[in-house]
Amino acid sequence: MAEHGFRKWIITITVIIAALLELIDTTIVNVALPDIMGNLGATLEDAGWVVTSYAVANVIILPMSGWLGDRFGRKNYFITSILLFTFASFLCGQAHSLSELIIFRIIQGLAGGGLLSTGQAILMETWPREEIGMATALFGLGAVVGPTVGPTIGGYIVNHFSWPYIFYVNIPVGAIAAFLVSTFVKESPKYAKGKPIDWWGILFLATAVGSLQVVLEKGESEDWFAKTYIAVLTFVTIVSVIIFIWRELTTDHPVVNFRILKTRSFAIGIVTTFTLGFALYGSVFIFPVFCQNLLGFSAQQTGFLLFPGGLATICMMPFVGMMLKRGVPAQIMSAGGFIMFFIFTWMLSNSTLNSGTNDFFLPLIIRGLGMSILFVPLTTLALQDLKGPDIGQGTGLNNMMRQLGGSFGIAIITTLIHIRSGVVRNSLIEYVNPYNPAYVQDNQGMVQNFMSKGFSQLTAQQMANQAMEGRIVRQTMLLTYDNLYLIIGVFTLFCIPIIFLQKFKKRPAMVVDAH
Repeated sequence: MAEHGFRKWIITITVIIAALLELIDTTIVNVALPDIMGNLGATLEDAGWVVTSYAVANVIILPMSGWLGDRFGRKNYFITSILLFTFASFLCGQAHSLSELIIFRIIQGLAGGGLLSTGQAILMETWPREEIGMATALFGLGAVVGPTVGPTIGGYIVNHFSWPYIFYVNIPVGAIAAFLVSTFVKESPKYAKGKPIDWWGILFLATAVGSLQVVLEKGESEDWFAKTYIAVLTFVTIVSVIIFIWRELTTDHPVVNFRILKTRSFAIGIVTTFTLGFALYGSVFIFPVFCQNLLGFSAQQTGFLLFPGGLATICMMPFVGMMLKRGVPAQIMSAGGFIMFFIFTWMLSNSTLNSGTNDFFLPLIIRGLGMSILFVPLTTLALQDLKGPDIGQGTGLNNMMRQLGGSFGIAIITTLIHIRSGVVRNSLIEYVNPYNPAYVQDNQGMVQNFMSKGFSQLTAQQMANQAMEGRIVRQTMLLTYDNLYLIIGVFTLFCIPIIFLQKFKKRPAMVVDAH
């Protein structure tokens, strides 16, 4: 039964806060890795598992969250996830070794996956159907803003306190959220209670999705199939996916109901959701790397650069809900969002080594506005034809596809950085030869400059060569990043025709999604 007045708003705020706990923690740890490495005596490769373990556990639980909520009751499952996430956060801060931290991050990821789809279902039961558009827009803020502000919050905490506090800050927030859920949220029916548990399905799902996530997270850094364990996990992923799909299509009580893929809007929607994850997480990944590694910005500076775009999203989201409620086609809004995202990437593809903070203000505003009119309409289109228990199943799968889209995006981007940088470098080196008048003049100018400062001709020549190498490296990375921005933008444009394959509805029943 829908709620009204104060109770409706306090439940909405509570659900958003709980979801933000998980969403922010997907990126907040990244900026703290150097401190964690120094404190726990770990290498960068080993410390990377702090991020990977969380992502793997999270993506395993996402497609099961709808089934778990139906079996144990959404309120019970939601509050259990909050408490477990909060306790795991405390354990992460208390970790004395990297192994302990990774184990506690796995627990945190498993609990975090239960905060999203379950929170969405609770929100749908709380708001009247005619007002779901506004609830969707408010909840969607977390999915777009959470991963964006995570590095900013993490950078501030690490700079002013110490790395355990990026986990400790979750404790009071989690405690308040758990209290509010227990006080105000009503219990829902346990649709799956008493039905057999699909243990084999759970096993193959965990194996398939977990193996795939590890391959995507670690593949590029391990030179893909050069490492045996990556090749083995890839094989395990393929076999497990095949067996899992066969199992879920033949059992009477599947943990993930693939039959909902017969619904055209949902089948098309998970493709566009995958693209949204690729664009959202891919751009969040590449922009800080570009700013910090190439332009010399600090983590905190980079984080503050992203705030205006986040504010644009916050301001725009309520209007998105109103437009959907008034019958503006979700397809038109989504197409506009993809076009705005392309404009953002095109503007960044024209960046130079002299680009400053002011040069990124407008592109990031455009990105924020684009994401706001992408997120809710795409979710609405994907889930508009699902009913009853299928909504929980669809939401879980939709969440997983967005997460996998982000993982695929980051894996592809890091690989392309490696490939493109080699191609660009070879192209630039062709101009570094004694037959190029421009190079000869530039080189002689640098040698004369160093000699005027008292260095010998031999030393000055060596220093000029080093300076030229530095220029080549910086130009190589600049052109590589510029190319990648454009590739991401063009990729999103190809999804626009797919959107229009979904049904047009004047006022679709809007549903809530995140992550």
